Amino acid sequence: MEQTTFPISQNLSLERLVGDAIGEIERLGYSRRSRNRYRATWEHLIEFSGRKGRGDQFSGELAVRFLEEYRVADEETDSSGQGWRRHMAWGVKVLADFAKSGRIDRGKTEVEAIHLVPAMQNTLRDYEEYCKDRLYLRPSTLDRRTTELTIFLDFLHSRKARSLHEIQVLDLSEFVSWRDHLQPKTVSRIVSDVGSFLRFLTMRGIVQKDLSVELPKIRVPRDATIPSVWEQELVVRLWEAVDRSAAKGKRDYAILLLACRLGMRVGDIRTLKLDQIHWEDSTIEVTQSKTGMLLSLPLTNEVGEALIDYLKSGRPPTPHREVFLKVNPPFDPFTGNNLHHIVTYWRLLAGITFRTPQKRGIHSLRHTLATRLLQKGTPFTTIAEILGHTSLESTRIYAKADVEALRSVALDPEETNHVE
Repeated sequence: MEQTTFPISQNLSLERLVGDAIGEIERLGYSRRSRNRYRATWEHLIEFSGRKGRGDQFSGELAVRFLEEYRVADEETDSSGQGWRRHMAWGVKVLADFAKSGRIDRGKTEVEAIHLVPAMQNTLRDYEEYCKDRLYLRPSTLDRRTTELTIFLDFLHSRKARSLHEIQVLDLSEFVSWRDHLQPKTVSRIVSDVGSFLRFLTMRGIVQKDLSVELPKIRVPRDATIPSVWEQELVVRLWEAVDRSAAKGKRDYAILLLACRLGMRVGDIRTLKLDQIHWEDSTIEVTQSKTGMLLSLPLTNEVGEALIDYLKSGRPPTPHREVFLKVNPPFDPFTGNNLHHIVTYWRLLAGITFRTPQKRGIHSLRHTLATRLLQKGTPFTTIAEILGHTSLESTRIYAKADVEALRSVALDPEETNHVE
């Protein structure tokens, strides 16, 4: 059976779990509108479980089947009037996380609903301006940092701190402990964001002592994460499942090739403009959203033909300069930060399953390209250039993926290797 993206530590009574989760969001002070959204999704899940004869147990498989029935993985979640599907997906994820850790993290919508006391809000706005004018943070980085600092200030307020002068060392350690259910890399980034804010408070004279030095140290090994890699046979099955006679298939096939063959990041594929495709030079040039560096990639015949097929026979007439558009009117560019639904749609259609749990979105196809190049003996410097890495350390992590792949094969000598 296919591994789910909802890891549940143990089976729980669904109704009891939902009741506990509702109590938790009430304790956290969620708005009535947010509470009603979560309650509606979870009650639908209970009804679905009973209707499908799955009993009163919450499981990862139940969550996946529930979302499949409501077509949450479909690209219509980005369409006008389909926002309820996004809320449903988030609601199921929140319940799954609560089942595993007993915690609920505020989503972006709930963060936007936080009302900080005026003094804290004004200081945060001053810090935002400082980040723009002095630190030159990218909008996406600043938005992420502001979100985490809003959560931090809300946490302080929950501990009766009405002013930033009242921050104590114990508040910092307890805040980090409160977030320790997240991945170490995420916690490390949060600590870094809070540290920057605390140094700003010291610089402005709001606090007398630089409390950033009191923050806990989070150790994150550079090679702690092993990139998820698809077996080549599965990549081929994914391509073959795409219906290239339809506009959606033409578009999605070109997107998949940009990830599989050129290793482009999701953000750069999503925002790719017509002017960035240089047909006369057979190149694609993008300013990478992650690094801000210019990257020039070869426009191979395979990728070029897929793009031409989509542009001529699949892309609707529109003034938008983005290459890839939604297939339904008003044919807008993609919103959000991922194109996960594209891989999910064709993967499920192809009946692709994985032997071990792994990531399965477009970024994993980029990882797959890097690992294949490494297996063929491609130098690290060349791979780094293709992927747009600014540091070879980012590229060397694929060597670990290669070793782990060999180790997994060695564990089961009776299993026949897939042929590339």
